[in-house]
Amino acid sequence: MKLKYHNLTAELSSTSSWLLHSCKHHRTAKQIHASLIVSTGLLPASISSKLMSLYARFNDLESVIWVFNSLHEQPNTMMWNLIIRSHVDLGHLESAISLYRKMRELGVAHDSFTFPIINQAISSIQREVIYGEMIHCLAIHMGFDQDLYFCNTMIEVYVKCGCVICARQLFDVMLQRDLVSWTSMISGYVSARHVAGACHLFNKMTMGLKPNSVTMIVMLQACCASGTLIGGTQVRGYAVKSGLSMDGSVQNSVLKMYTQLGSTEEVERFFSEIQKVDVVSWNTIISFYSMNGDIEKVVDMFIDMHSGEVLSWNIETLTVVISAFAKHGNVSEGESLHCLVIKTGLCDHVLLTSLLDFYAKCGKLEVSIQLFKEIHYRSSVTWGAVMSGLVQNGYFVDAINLFQQMQVAHLDPEPDTLRNLVDAYANLGALKLGKAIHGHLIRSTVYSAGEDIAYLETSVLNMYIRCGNISSAIICFDAMSVKDVVAWTTMIEGFGSHGFGYEALKYFNLMMEQRVEPNAVTFLSLLSACSHSGLVSEGSKIFHSMKWIFGIEPGLDSLHLHGGPFGPL
Repeated sequence: MKLKYHNLTAELSSTSSWLLHSCKHHRTAKQIHASLIVSTGLLPASISSKLMSLYARFNDLESVIWVFNSLHEQPNTMMWNLIIRSHVDLGHLESAISLYRKMRELGVAHDSFTFPIINQAISSIQREVIYGEMIHCLAIHMGFDQDLYFCNTMIEVYVKCGCVICARQLFDVMLQRDLVSWTSMISGYVSARHVAGACHLFNKMTMGLKPNSVTMIVMLQACCASGTLIGGTQVRGYAVKSGLSMDGSVQNSVLKMYTQLGSTEEVERFFSEIQKVDVVSWNTIISFYSMNGDIEKVVDMFIDMHSGEVLSWNIETLTVVISAFAKHGNVSEGESLHCLVIKTGLCDHVLLTSLLDFYAKCGKLEVSIQLFKEIHYRSSVTWGAVMSGLVQNGYFVDAINLFQQMQVAHLDPEPDTLRNLVDAYANLGALKLGKAIHGHLIRSTVYSAGEDIAYLETSVLNMYIRCGNISSAIICFDAMSVKDVVAWTTMIEGFGSHGFGYEALKYFNLMMEQRVEPNAVTFLSLLSACSHSGLVSEGSKIFHSMKWIFGIEPGLDSLHLHGGPFGPL
């Protein structure tokens, strides 16, 4: 049935509003828009704002901008809010901030929605806290300092920028607090791993307010962060008492808690107790079996999920399963799943990235690279997945060239990508390039992540050792933010491979002083160091302490070393 428009000018306000409100398809919106222009020429602000909202709903930012730029009068506050929000909602955060600057330069008045919108952009980008402080000062100057909606979003900004203290200071001076305020502040403590602060605030909140499902989910996250199953069980009990235990989101959070802190039996028991299992529940338990290396269970659960014909897989499910196949090298199963992806048409750039990562890890680089070429939106993760495959399969020069192409595309590499780049330099013995990337890492914000990038620091350490630069390796090791067993073992192995047996023993003793527990690889590296340096007596002592002091059974490699220069058992 074709839409017909007659006398739209006379009834523009009512008829057009109704048409736009009832519009369900992007193509229809375009038809209505075209008819309005033909019938009336210039559109009033009320209709333009509805058009902008409609196009934003259809993710058509280009049309939103076109309508905004076509306004025949100066855009008012509502219009500016709309254009900025459209950019924020569609992920164009820097552009949203630029538009806000322009709004400020033109002297456009703010309302109670303006600051929360720009706060959403800042918190999503997670900029330095100074940006949040600037917005906060501006809002105070304009009289919005006690606006509840603004204050709640401002708390989120401070939390996302890493300043929980600033968030708490604002929280304490708020004259009015609702459930969102309390939950946001509790969430801030959880994100900062200040579990005690989160629990204290939760107890204080329950004296006057009843928590909702979001609050319970945040508290369950706190228990996961602290690694306390007992606390999680208590939160679950509180959810039962408060009537929130049957909420689907709460149940899924409890299930996730058990997958992180509980046993397989506890996970399976709670999963069976969920009355209405949804796709999130299935994805969670499939991920759990994948993490535990139980591929048979992954496949069984994947099949069971669809057998009832009530639920269907979603993109996340397929991504979780293909990642499991990639992790454990199940080539035929992964290829079958790829066929299913093509058949169902369920696909996005995240799933395609998982597929190309699967093929790369399974040694099928040609297929991986072909998929890479077919992806229109290539995130830094996508580039990193291909690069990882190249490094793992020995194509070090190709990996470096790919990284250079990524730089041309102006994408910030993930820590994993940088680690693969360092590994490529290490395998090529490219010390000069390795030093350059090390300097870049020190100057960048990557190293500020602490424990989360310990493996990247260890890769840099390993690069110096493999390139024969022990002095730089020592400097790198001393500067490491977190020295775990892998870092210590790498350093001990480095000394041993270069014939510095006494230095290897010295660092092992330092490792013991720091109360870092050695593993079998540590002892193998230490025995190898003693063997290469002819330290028979020291090596024999290390071998015996391995079993009788540290309780580590010697492997074949360790037995071989002990049976060599260290004499018979």
